[in-house]
Formats: sequence, C-alpha cells, structure tokens
Amino acid sequence: MTLRTLLLASACLIPLLPVAAQAQQRRPQPNPTAREVAGVVSAVEVRGNQRIDADTVRSYMLLQPGDAYDSDRSDRSLRSLFATGLFGDVAIARDGSRLVVSVVENPLVNRVAYEGNRRLTDDTIRPQVQMRARGVFTSQLAQADRQRILDLYARRGRFAARVEPKIIQLDQNRVDVIYEITEGDAALVSRINFVGNASYSDGKLRDVVATREQAFYRPFSSADTFDPDRLSFDRELLRRYYLRNGFADVEPGAASAELAPDRSSFFITYNINEGPRYRFGEISVTSAFPTLDIAALRSRLEIRTGDWYDGDAVERMAQSLADAANLRGFPFVDVQPQVERNRENNTIAITFQVAEAPRVYVERIDINGNVRTQDRVIRREFRLAEGDAFNAAQLRRSRDRIRNLGYFSDVQLTSQPGSAPDRAVVNTNIQERATGEVSVGGGYSTDAGFLADFGLRERNLLGTGVDARLNGTAAQRRSQVDFSVTDPSFMDRNLAVGADLFLVQRNLTNIASYQERRYGFALRAGYEYNERLRQSVSYTLVNRNVFDVQAGASPYILEQAGETLLSQVSQTLTYDARDTIIQPSRGYFLRWGADLAGLGGDVAYLRNRFDGALYLPLERLLGDPDYVLTLSSGFGHLAPFNSRSPYNTSTGAGGERDRIVDRFFLGGENLRGFAIAGVGPRDTSTSDSLGGRMLWTAGAEMRYPLPVPSELGLLGRAFVDAGALTQGPSGPNISNSGAARVGVGVGISWRSPFGLINIDLAKAVAKQSYDVTQIFRFGFGTRF
Repeated sequence: MTLRTLLLASACLIPLLPVAAQAQQRRPQPNPTAREVAGVVSAVEVRGNQRIDADTVRSYMLLQPGDAYDSDRSDRSLRSLFATGLFGDVAIARDGSRLVVSVVENPLVNRVAYEGNRRLTDDTIRPQVQMRARGVFTSQLAQADRQRILDLYARRGRFAARVEPKIIQLDQNRVDVIYEITEGDAALVSRINFVGNASYSDGKLRDVVATREQAFYRPFSSADTFDPDRLSFDRELLRRYYLRNGFADVEPGAASAELAPDRSSFFITYNINEGPRYRFGEISVTSAFPTLDIAALRSRLEIRTGDWYDGDAVERMAQSLADAANLRGFPFVDVQPQVERNRENNTIAITFQVAEAPRVYVERIDINGNVRTQDRVIRREFRLAEGDAFNAAQLRRSRDRIRNLGYFSDVQLTSQPGSAPDRAVVNTNIQERATGEVSVGGGYSTDAGFLADFGLRERNLLGTGVDARLNGTAAQRRSQVDFSVTDPSFMDRNLAVGADLFLVQRNLTNIASYQERRYGFALRAGYEYNERLRQSVSYTLVNRNVFDVQAGASPYILEQAGETLLSQVSQTLTYDARDTIIQPSRGYFLRWGADLAGLGGDVAYLRNRFDGALYLPLERLLGDPDYVLTLSSGFGHLAPFNSRSPYNTSTGAGGERDRIVDRFFLGGENLRGFAIAGVGPRDTSTSDSLGGRMLWTAGAEMRYPLPVPSELGLLGRAFVDAGALTQGPSGPNISNSGAARVGVGVGISWRSPFGLINIDLAKAVAKQSYDVTQIFRFGFGTRF
C-alpha cells in the first residue's frame, strides 16, 4: 500500500475516534466483588464529643475497624446512638475508608426547680420526676416529667393545672430546667348520683361512700375533691354496706365520672345491681374435734335465724369461734363458713365448720424498723412466744397491742415458712414516729370556766417505753401542775409502776365558800390478770389546805379551815369488755375502787366506789351503727373512823369525824340538770354545799345520728340521769334528803377540728326545793 493511501485512510478514521471511545465506555465490564465496591472500614472517627469518651461512642457502633461497610449496619448504629439519650443529634458519613461519626451531646442538667407550686411542695413533686441534677437533659424526659406532675395534680383533683418546662442555657453545655406550674382550682365533686338503688335513697348511700359533694361546711376536708383512686374504694364501701344489710348478690358496677366543660367540677354516677335481700336460714356449727364443746361455741354466735344476712357478721363469728376454740385448748383450728343460698325463699344457711389446721409452731420472731425503740419494748407486747403454737388470733392481738403503744406509725405482722414444714417465722415490720409532744391549749367548760394549759410529754423515753410528762392548767376555778413518770412494764414484767408529783388549787367559793389547795405525791403499781381484768394499787401522801373561807360561810365550812395530812392506800379493780375505750359501742365495764386512809396523817376512813356501764348497739334494729344505748350506774360510800383532826367537830351517828374535802359531791357531770354540787346536804341559811358520805347514780343515754352529713362529726344524745347524796353533817339549817333526783335532757357532741365540744340541755324533773339546778351545760377543749 502506498504512503498516499495510508494517509488518506488515517484522515478518514480520525473523526470516528470519539465515537469509539464512547462505545468503549458503554461496553460491559467484568463484575468486581462486593468487597471491592464497599471497601473496608479502616477507622471510626468521632467528632463533636466533649464529655463522652470516643471509645464510649464506638462501643455503641455495629461497624468497627476491619469490618466491611454495610449501610444497614450503619443505620442500626445510628439508631443505637440515639437510643442512649446522650445525644441530641448524630450523623454518620464516609470519608474514604474511614467512618466519621458526628455527635451533638445533650446538655447536663445543672439543677431542677419548680415555680408556682403552692399546694404541692418541692419535696412532694421531686420523687415523682426522673430528671435529676447532673443527669442528661432530653426533651422527651422533660415532657414525660411534665405529664407526671400533671398526674400528681390530677390525683389531688386539680385537672386544670398546667405545667411548662423551661430551659435556661448555661456555659459548658449545661442547662437549668424550670417547671413553671399553674395549679388552677381543684375540681370538686358537685354531684353524686346512684342508679339502680331501689332499697336505699341517694342521700343514704352518699353517707356510705368516702367521696363527698362540695359544700361550704367542708373547708378542712378533701373528701369533695375528685380522686379517681377513691372511686374503687367507694365501690367496695357500697358492696360491704349492702352485704351487711342482706344483699348477698349485690354487684356495684363501674363508677362513671364526667368532667364539667370548664374543668372545675365532676359529676359521679355509681351503678348498682342490688339483687334480692336475704335473711339468715339455719345456722349450725360442726367440729372435727370430738372433745370440743359445740354448745359452748354456739353460744358465742351473735347471729340468729331470721335476721337479715350480714356478711361482716359471718366473718366476725368465724373468727370468734376460732378464738373460743383456741382458749379451750385447741390451738390448731380453722373455721370456714359454708354458705348455702335458697333463692326461692331468700334465705342463706350458714354452717361453721371447725376443722383441724396444720400444726405449726413459732420458730422465731424477727423485728425490723425499730431504730430507737428497744426490742424488748416490742416483744413484751406479743401474746405468743417462740416455741408456742402458731395462733392467728394471738398474732392479731399482738399487732393491736403494739399499735396501741402509740410509738409507731405503721405495724405489720406477717408470717413465712420456717426451717421445717411445721415451723413459722413471724416478721414484725414497724415504722417509728415521734413520741415527744409539746401541747398548748385553751378552752371553756361550765365546771372550770375559761382555761389554758401547757404540757410536755415523752411517751417512749430513750426507747424504753417509759412515759414521762409535765402538765400545767390554769383556769378560773381550777389550777393544777403535775409531773408523772410511768413504766408500763417494770423490769419487763407484767407490772406498771409510776410516780406522781402534783399541786392542785380549786376555787369552790361559788358552791361552798372556800378554796382548796393540795400538794403531794403518789406511788402507783398496776397488774393485768388477763386482757380484760386489771388491778392497780397506790400510796398517796397529800397535804390539804382549806383556806380563804368566805365571811358569812356556813359554820360547818368554817370549822373545816386549816391544813390536814392525808396518808392513803388505794386500789382499783377493773373488768373492761368494751370494744374501745374512746367511744365504745358495745360491751361493758365494771370497776371497784377502795381508799384506806389512816396509816399516819390526820384523817382515817374507808371509802368505796363502785361503777359500771353497759353499751348496747342498736344497729341491727335501726340500721345505723351510731345508735347506741348506754346504761350506767355508780355507788360510793365513805366510812370515817378514829379521826385525829383538831379542826373537825362534825360527827356522824357513831361519833366519827370526816373532812369536807374527802366527801362525795353530786351534780354537773355525774347528774345533768343540776349544777356542780347542786344536790345533797346543804346549809340552807348560806346555800353552801356540804357533801355527803353515800352516793348513788344511775343513767341511760341514747346516742344517735343527726340528720346532717356524717363528716361533720355531730352526734345527738338523749339522756335520763338519776341519783342521790346523803349522810352529810347534821344540825340546824341543814337539809339532807335522800330522795332521788332526776334530770332529763338532750345534748350534742361535736368532734370539731378544734377539739371535742359538748352541749347539754337538761331539766331537773325530780328535785328538792334547796337543790341548785342547771339547764345549759357547755364544755370545750383543744390542743394544738
């Protein structure tokens, strides 16, 4: 081929070179491996971190140096870093073979504060939130805490509350978190309705539930504040109320609460399916113990065939039968009531089956939570000891005795299996509370007039259980200072030992034209024979002074002026079977007291006092536990002998001499309708009450509910009091009739926020012309 031909061919091919290059680029290439496309991560570089170490960040990565890059694992690493809550922003990028992790750290919380909260203190809110100082701030955590605070206010009925978290930026990536709170008004319960209640009115059931409708007379109560948790409690109260009154099939439905449009109040509706009302059918007791006296157990039953069915009474009777069997030497018993409904005649037959329970003994008694109170103070209240047969009744009694000490805010006694199947460990968990008291009070009573008092008391001195107190009272007609110390379990024995120092001054010029001052000391000891029977003995040495005898006083008062020394030994024997001491509703008590004076001193006498009361609940007849009938009586007799007082010329029939300060007086508290010392021997020329040697009283009082909301604490009383006082001094101008005096009246007791207030209106319907009557009687006292 010639040169000219070659040049011509090259010239023709030159325009085709770009096209060939593009075709070469479009030509399919051989497929490389995935490793060649992704590459290998040579390093993980962390950027933006200030407090958090880079290695900590890498520890959350699913891609590490040497791993092949995987976009899915990169995304999962991103989510893992966000999930720590340490970072506000995270980004992952590739820089060649390196993986770059850029983070923005969440700030540290410098402090958490609350503004605008008045109803709830910081100490109340702080345990509910999770954000803490020196913790990591996240907006999600702040919003969650905001909701917790709102829930806290909602539980207290403040549904209109608003909470706004505010962030204050500080240096070094720190923040202050401020929760601005607008509490709003409490959402009160404006109306409570009931649906399905055919047997009881809405008003009656409103007294049963714990929730109350808002009212002006509830300024100190939170019962009218809406509380969702209280609704379930109300349903249980309704169920138990219906069960107590024969409705064994009652089904309280769910309660519905409707919030008013302005979020200021609630309307609550309780749905009730009452079902039929049952009476008790046949009631029987069976026993698995051949030697157990069934008749004795049956006598303990307080329910009878034909009575309205009472679920609470069935439980009480089962426990009462178990306790009775325990006392008769059968420690391992289990009483189960078997219920059989007869829906045709609406009766329920009850069979109490007394069966043998597993034999279990107390292996150990553990006590926890007592930091101050010594173990021995708690152990001596137990009615069972290590090695004794496990007895649930005695365990409950032990719990009650420990609670009654008043040293603890909470007492829980539980049992758990011991080291063997027939062994049990009793765990005692307690929470101590302050036992020291400082009290300042004031008030008014018809007997003492206006009064003020001050007291210091420590009921658990140094954790030993010793009760020490100092009290002072100043009143128009009575002033007193006393100091006492009592060890309720002297040397860890069933023996209460104590001592008293006292100074008492009484102004009796309005009833007997003189004043009286006493000072001295007393030594006491008491012993419990059992849970109900107790005896105490004491020795008292007292200097008594009758002074400031008014001009024109009775000559029988004038001869009493001067000082006498009393040396006296006393005893009191009490049998107390009441359900409670404060406001009993069932049971009775009997008491005998005797004073013997003459072991030294200036006077000698034997003085006996007998009194008792019987409390009869009328709930079964009248349908309300506040109906209680009380029958009471008392008798006292003073027998002086061998008096050596040079001041006393008043003598009895046998020539014995006695002192006016040792005699009985009647009227006022022990005989309503009559003034203090308004009944008994009296010098009619001066109207001075002289007291007497023999006293008797009797009374009947009906306690009943008033037609007002029960939370007001008002109870009505109707009473009849009778009594007489005789065997006083005899002589000219002395009237001394042994005829019975009778007073009738009504009264109101109010357990107010300021103390107990009693108001009585009584009229003397049987009296003597010289008696001093009193229609209105008022008593008030408080401590704060």
